[in-house]
Amino acid sequence: MRRFASFVVGAMCGALVGSVAALLLAPAAGDDLRLRVQDTLQSFGDDVRKAYDTRMSELEQELTNLRSDQPEAAE
Repeated sequence: MRRFASFVVGAMCGALVGSVAALLLAPAAGDDLRLRVQDTLQSFGDDVRKAYDTRMSELEQELTNLRSDQPEAAE
C-alpha cells in the first residue's frame, strides 16, 4: 500500500511539473500568454465573487428566517 501511495504522489507531482513546464514553454508569445493567464484569473475571481455573494444572500435570508421564527421574550 505504501508503494502505491508513493506512486500516486509521484505521478501527481510529475503532472504538476509537466503542466507548469508546458505553460512556460508554450509557443504563444509572452504578451499573449500573459493576457490569457490574466483573463483566466479575472474569470476565476469573478466566479468566486459571484459564489460569495450568492452564499452571503442565502445565509442572510436564513438568518432572517431564524430570527422571525423565534418567539419574543416575555417581559
